[in-house]
Amino acid sequence: MTLLIQVQLPDGGWAYILSIIFVSLQVSVTAVGVSTLVSLPVALLVGFTDFPGKRVVTAVINTGMGFPSVVVGLVVLILLSNSGPLGGFDLAFTPQAMMISQFILATPVITSVSLSAVESVEQSVRDAAFAMGGTDADVGLVVIKEARYGIVTAILAGFGRAISEVGSILIVGGNIVFSDGQSYTRTLTTAITVEARQGRYEIGLVLGAILLLLVLGVNGLGSWLRSKGRGERSA
Repeated sequence: MTLLIQVQLPDGGWAYILSIIFVSLQVSVTAVGVSTLVSLPVALLVGFTDFPGKRVVTAVINTGMGFPSVVVGLVVLILLSNSGPLGGFDLAFTPQAMMISQFILATPVITSVSLSAVESVEQSVRDAAFAMGGTDADVGLVVIKEARYGIVTAILAGFGRAISEVGSILIVGGNIVFSDGQSYTRTLTTAITVEARQGRYEIGLVLGAILLLLVLGVNGLGSWLRSKGRGERSA
């Protein structure tokens, strides 16, 4: 509390800080939401199907978890630039470009952890669903239900990767703030970078504390869901 009182807020005051928080959450939640819609079907398909090269596909997914963020940002910027193949959409240095970048970074994380959760479901569960006359879709829903806590953990892990990202979104978003002090593409992480470069470490610490609280909240939710899942299984 003492730190908050002593800190001289940047131009725009709390409205500026709230706009940064809003952009951070908007970009991250959207990217993770779309990534989940893509990742879950892929995890189910790879987990259910035996096909040549499955180990290679799994290895590629796991490798994707370590994608260098700055490289992802550079590739996305090249694709979205005026001379790039997607330049006609005019998405460079917009929140949408940041969402694309975070989508690419979050998808391998969500897919990999979801795949592990799906593969951990015992084969007897799938066999029982088939024996009861279930279709492939029915069996998929049963497996998702059994693996739901692992899948939720995957989504939360993807969100943690997205909201703490700085390198790629700094490249594709441009860290833009409007003349009235409201954020357009500046997020908590890029704002911390700006404040540190300008020597305003107190403001950087406040923004860092806000980011830390968001990440801790997500991790706390994940821990609660996992403990709830263990409790239900042991009941």
